[in-house]
Amino acid sequence: MPADHGLSPIPVRRRAGLALGAASLALLLAAPSAQAQGKPIRIGVPTAMQLQVGRDTQDAVKMAIDDINGKGGVLGRKLEMVVADETENPETGISAIKKLTADEKVDVLVGGYTSGVTLAQLPHISAAKTIYLGVGAASPSITQKVKADYDNYKYIFRVGPINAANQARELTGFISNFVKGELGISKIAIVGENAKWVQDLVPVLKKGAVEAGADIRATEFFDTQTADFSPLFSKVKESGAQYLVVILSHASSDTFAKQWYDSRFPMPYGGIDVKSMDGDFCDRIGAKSVGQMAANFAVRAPLTPRTIPFFDEFRKVTNRSPVYTAFGANDAVYIYADAVKRAGSTDADKVIKELEKTNHIGIPGVIQFDEMHDVKPGTPTYKGPSFLLAQWRDGCKREVVYPKTQRTADFKYPSWIQK
Repeated sequence: MPADHGLSPIPVRRRAGLALGAASLALLLAAPSAQAQGKPIRIGVPTAMQLQVGRDTQDAVKMAIDDINGKGGVLGRKLEMVVADETENPETGISAIKKLTADEKVDVLVGGYTSGVTLAQLPHISAAKTIYLGVGAASPSITQKVKADYDNYKYIFRVGPINAANQARELTGFISNFVKGELGISKIAIVGENAKWVQDLVPVLKKGAVEAGADIRATEFFDTQTADFSPLFSKVKESGAQYLVVILSHASSDTFAKQWYDSRFPMPYGGIDVKSMDGDFCDRIGAKSVGQMAANFAVRAPLTPRTIPFFDEFRKVTNRSPVYTAFGANDAVYIYADAVKRAGSTDADKVIKELEKTNHIGIPGVIQFDEMHDVKPGTPTYKGPSFLLAQWRDGCKREVVYPKTQRTADFKYPSWIQK
């Protein structure tokens, strides 16, 4: 007979009730674990997969996903990446969006590169009611749709880069403060590829440069597939310009730099050259970019507490130096994850309201969105993403030349230009 410890016996029915209660409690305690094993949050990545901007987008998204998943995921759910190749073709880009939203049923889209492709995708993103965090395309027209038709386009956000109009204003400052102010050159030519974002940028740049006292001797557009730049170079030389501002992002960057170098073109050039942001650009073209300057949205410098650690981790993971789409892509995953946590849901409408409140310390600067869901550029009082001009130097190293506040070395003329 068991010892009596002074406890009254429990009736059978009550014991059964307590057993059921204990079972229910066990289920409740197990719920978070069960949720963690539930459906992942799917991040769709439409990007130009064969280009470095596309490879860097994917790797940067994966780095953020691995970090977040290692800390338990979001709302007890893991994140996973699904990629679709949008190439640089609008029709292929539309197919990529349809694949990711209709077939893969992703919760959010992070990617983009070419403005023409992104603009073609927007109606399909809107129809799918899927949040889109752009990290590559710069045309202001993309986010202007949010302001013009909020209900249909509220899903669209640009995490980076700063839009083409803001880039034009920054380039105007470069022309005024550096080319004219430091080099003493006022006769300038502007050439750019015939692409939507460049068409948006050049008129703003030209107007601002003239107002800053520059003498714009030529403004020329060229086809993105141009293979021979000698006619363009001849026009620029004949214009009497002494500095060449270039704006391009497609396949002709390599050819342009090589022909500039091989022809010993008699003036330096700089501006926005997206392919020249590639960490391997200089090596890829046999060091023929030495002396050229190109805009960057972040370099390995203490722009924020995240900048240097990201550059170092990215190189450790990929053995490459990241280009600008990597900054936006990595930040976009954290921005989305934080918004989902605050919303307590992946419901698009709830998450959008939280995204609109974003104040994220990102890689190129603090990320906030304006009323058009466009990333706010940095100002003297707001440390948002900014615009740096870096020059390729001997040994295929890069030095920041502009702005002065972040300069790592003084400008050097190409070896064949005597100044």
